[in-house]
Amino acid sequence: MRLAFAGFAVCAALAVSAAAQSNAGVETAFTRAQHLRHGINASGWFAQSGDYSAVRTNRYTDAQDIALMAKLGFDHVRLSIDGDALERAFNGGKGPYADFLVRLDRAVDTILADNLAVIVDVHPSDEFKQQLRDGDFSVERFTELWRRLAARYASRNPDLVFFEILNEPELNDAYRWAGIQAHVAAVIRQAAPQNTIIAAGANFSSLPDLLRLEPLADGNVIYNFHFYNPHEFTHQGATWGVPWWSATHAIPYPATTDGMQKLLAEVPDAADRADLENYFLDNWNAQHIQALIDEAAAWAHARHVPLICNEFGAFREHTDAQARTRWIHDTRTALEKDGIGWTMWDYQGGFGVVTKQNGQPAQVDESVVKALGMKQR
Repeated sequence: MRLAFAGFAVCAALAVSAAAQSNAGVETAFTRAQHLRHGINASGWFAQSGDYSAVRTNRYTDAQDIALMAKLGFDHVRLSIDGDALERAFNGGKGPYADFLVRLDRAVDTILADNLAVIVDVHPSDEFKQQLRDGDFSVERFTELWRRLAARYASRNPDLVFFEILNEPELNDAYRWAGIQAHVAAVIRQAAPQNTIIAAGANFSSLPDLLRLEPLADGNVIYNFHFYNPHEFTHQGATWGVPWWSATHAIPYPATTDGMQKLLAEVPDAADRADLENYFLDNWNAQHIQALIDEAAAWAHARHVPLICNEFGAFREHTDAQARTRWIHDTRTALEKDGIGWTMWDYQGGFGVVTKQNGQPAQVDESVVKALGMKQR
């Protein structure tokens, strides 16, 4: 009995110690979340491209772009990194992968030198994520990738360097993703004891995915979701995702039935037309968006965890410019009303706040800057 009691006492002491560490971690995460109030995604630089050569990456986004991000008033940059490219670089890859990590280091350090925080985001291809769905060996490869990546940046200022486990996992099995995420988070914590981790729900890290998520045992974690609702507006003209989106353009926001029949005629399939018609009939406006963001805030409040939205935006190529800026404004203000930090998608891509071509200086879209509530420093 004495031994059993002693064992119970030790277990209880360890539980109290773990709880204290978790509570301290939560407060650290809340404090550091203040560095992630209004940020920008540096997409297409070290991810979402088949070309990771120095010639391209050195021109696509450079020190002048980072300085401009700071000047526009952003306080952090989400730096997306291709998982396959990382793995090749760590394993001594040749060609563009030989100095991939050196260039990545330079990008991280340039962001930090401009007094911006940086989210190190593993942002792989669909094929990379498919392997995580199908095999445990791929999970261990992914875990080892994070062990090396976290160790590489653990020496930077942990107040300003955040580790995002995986962009939009695309795992339909939320339980499998929960296990993978917990496993990888534990390995990151071993390699980088001080840094704050960013975690998200399964599938596309959407609001419903967040609402199904339970927090990790690690307290030093910020939770994240992506918001593109309604996709019928934000992804009009997009050639990825739902096929019929590519047939649409000039869909208004806020939703109004003016001209609805003409826009519905762009969509050939009856079921798809019904989906688009629902957009017009569902009264999408600032109040509708606020109600959804409130759901995310309530989830975080109930669990006493910090929350950010590190992707939101609207595809600009086929969208009315004024409607786009109204949606950006309404989503940004809804997030801020609920105290949720945000990261716009993206800097210079199809959803961008600037345009930049052929390595020329970026041209700022002042209407988007205004919609974001930014003031140049």
